Amino acid sequence: MNSKDIPFSLDATKYNLSDLRRVMAFLIGENGCPWDRVQTHQTIRKNLIEEAYEAVDAIDSGDPNRVKDELGDVLLQVFFHSAIAEKNAAFDIDSVADNLCRKLIFRHSHLFGDDYADNPDDVLRLWDKNKMKEKAQESFAETLADVPEGLPALMRSEKLQKRAAKAGFDWPDAKGALDKISEETEEIMRAFEESGSPLHSKIEYNDNPELFNAVEDEMGDLLFASVNYARLLGVDPEVALNRANNKFIKRFTEMENMAMDQLGGLRSLSLEEMDQLWEAAKEKERQ
Repeated sequence: MNSKDIPFSLDATKYNLSDLRRVMAFLIGENGCPWDRVQTHQTIRKNLIEEAYEAVDAIDSGDPNRVKDELGDVLLQVFFHSAIAEKNAAFDIDSVADNLCRKLIFRHSHLFGDDYADNPDDVLRLWDKNKMKEKAQESFAETLADVPEGLPALMRSEKLQKRAAKAGFDWPDAKGALDKISEETEEIMRAFEESGSPLHSKIEYNDNPELFNAVEDEMGDLLFASVNYARLLGVDPEVALNRANNKFIKRFTEMENMAMDQLGGLRSLSLEEMDQLWEAAKEKERQ
């Protein structure tokens, strides 16, 4: 195709959402991009998750330009899926916008209806009530079943706990959840003891499937209790764990740099020596 036949260029003064819709329609059209036009909802569904995480990372960075760029990538996924749907005569981006507007109007019944709310907590209660009505959910159990299984496990656990809490099924404070962590840890130890296996040993499923399943089950309970504890403290467990991940990378990098400078690298060090360098890296971080 001759470049003169392509209706878009970087010379445009400024593009808007209508232009984005036209660009996507062109890309997946007959004369568009060979890769774009063969994609389906299924083939690009993972991209939406990845772009959402990258947007969160950009927000955490505090860099407005990164946020703008990554939000654009998230928006691309919305328009891409909508363009695929429009091509298949299922729905289009206007249908997506129409559905969203109606949802926002319905759920903000304190503004567009007869309900009353003058603080954020009341607004959230109305939102949940209207959401249940919208989805024809008559029980709290139905709201739990509505939490997608495809969510990251920590995030899904927190959402399940929050929805159960709306039914009054919750600890009065974080201490109950903390006690539950101790209880679940003891359950793991008990599973080892009852099987006669050494405590804290690695388990292979093929060697002892009964113990493996028991420990996996109790470990899930322990993680679930940890999420509950974080939630009741007002801490987002997903964010907290990601901070710990980044901290681990930073400290490990510093530890390895120290080992390279002083001892020629990590491979020749004992675990005790590495632990000493790890503590030194932590101390340097505090300075």
